[in-house]
Amino acid sequence: MTLLFIGTTEIIVIALVVLLLFGGAKLPELMRGLGKGLKEFKDASREVKKEIEDETKNEKKD
Repeated sequence: MTLLFIGTTEIIVIALVVLLLFGGAKLPELMRGLGKGLKEFKDASREVKKEIEDETKNEKKD
């Protein structure tokens, strides 16, 4: 699965721009923050999906 249909070349260009803007020292901190944000987003989306599935199951029982 590609991320928003971004190819390898685009990812490399984006990485180089980020490296130039923030420098090598800040890059690990930025990536760590991005990873935490993505993890929180995935957890929240799983929770919402589970709630929706539970509600539809409860409606079918009634």
